[in-house]
Amino acid sequence: MKLTARGRYSIKAMLDLALQRGIGPSSVRAIAQRQNIPMPYLEKLLIALRRAGLVESLRGMYGGYQLAREPKDIFLGEILQAVGESLAVVLPTSTMDDRIEDWVTSSLWKRLSQKLDEALNQISLEDLYFDARSWQAARGQDSSFII
Repeated sequence: MKLTARGRYSIKAMLDLALQRGIGPSSVRAIAQRQNIPMPYLEKLLIALRRAGLVESLRGMYGGYQLAREPKDIFLGEILQAVGESLAVVLPTSTMDDRIEDWVTSSLWKRLSQKLDEALNQISLEDLYFDARSWQAARGQDSSFII
């Protein structure tokens, strides 16, 4: 199980917006520069996140994007789902024979996939933000927030 660039970039953008909370909206260019995300790709992700109700876009000279809800109320599962990302376990598509080992393996992976989905829907953006800050502090890094 591995996040694609789409999932990683979406989470990075959302964490960046969490950091900017209270400062005002961030432009696509500013987010892209801070997080080293290709701007055209980021624009597409932000549109998907806006459609899902996770970010708001504001027009005008000082416009940009900001979180639509508090970071504690936005969950990783929502972010990933908004951009079409999944960490679900992919089971083999070939037909399984009737051997008990295959059934047990399939059942195990289905249960693990279910638990992973539950966990992603319990980890908030705020949780991840504080984890990232703790990781930076443990390494003696300053408060610049490049994920």
